[in-house]
Amino acid sequence: MQRKPNWFKRVFNFYRDGFRNMTVGKTLWVIILIKLFIFFIIIRWIFFPNFLASKSDDDEGKAQYVREQLVNNHPGDDTQH
Repeated sequence: MQRKPNWFKRVFNFYRDGFRNMTVGKTLWVIILIKLFIFFIIIRWIFFPNFLASKSDDDEGKAQYVREQLVNNHPGDDTQH
């Protein structure tokens, strides 16, 4: 009696064989991976700089800065009525 491979192995073999036989698909996957790299690495550096790193070098100093910003009222704030 021959055993069927488990479902994980069958799925893995299905995708492995599919990627091996691709021609145009390989180029498309390269384009997709380049776009993901740009979106998640390059864009992150541009739009989400590490602001707290400029305020302190250690975690305690960063936490203290955040606490001060959350607790202190700044002039011009209309939060108190």
